[in-house]
Amino acid sequence: MVWSVFEFFIKDAIDSLIPNNALSQFVKSGIIKNLVWTVPAFLLISKFHVCITLKEMFTAKVNGLKYLPFFILFTVYLSVGAILEKGRLALAKDFGADEIIIVLFVGLTEEMVFRGWLLNATITEENKWKCIIVNAVMFLAIHFPSWIHNGVFIRNFEGFGFVSVVVLSVIFSLTFMKSRNILIPITLHMYWDLLMFMFY
Repeated sequence: MVWSVFEFFIKDAIDSLIPNNALSQFVKSGIIKNLVWTVPAFLLISKFHVCITLKEMFTAKVNGLKYLPFFILFTVYLSVGAILEKGRLALAKDFGADEIIIVLFVGLTEEMVFRGWLLNATITEENKWKCIIVNAVMFLAIHFPSWIHNGVFIRNFEGFGFVSVVVLSVIFSLTFMKSRNILIPITLHMYWDLLMFMFY
């Protein structure tokens, strides 16, 4: 609810008050989104029973090469998609500092809430897939205010763009539960967003 109010009523006001795109994006993504998303997630994870503790999710040893296929898959999928859509692979005209700021913070905030807290607090071995699917639906739903505000809500359903959000959520959930390290889905999320901003 808080994020929907922000998306519809406060976001544009910040853009009006701060004409510099990068600075405005830093305030929206770096400060406000972290206060609304990441800080409560950290508090909830540390105070309530979770499958993977806050300390473990940042210190669990991981063989990063196991997750390399996801980076390759994301690169191939988004590169080929951009070539098919535009006829060539080129940086988006509006790719700049404000997009880099979004990439740096969105993966962190969303993964801490959806995998670090929500999935982590509900999942057990018996209900694993049910929790992953419910988490994916909630992850999809949190994109609705932004899509509505940007006028792309219908397009994301007509063009089946929503499917990639659900599939990504499942990938992020599975990699988190397998690695027990939140840095894996955060990095995957950041990489996906980076490629999206670079090529689309």
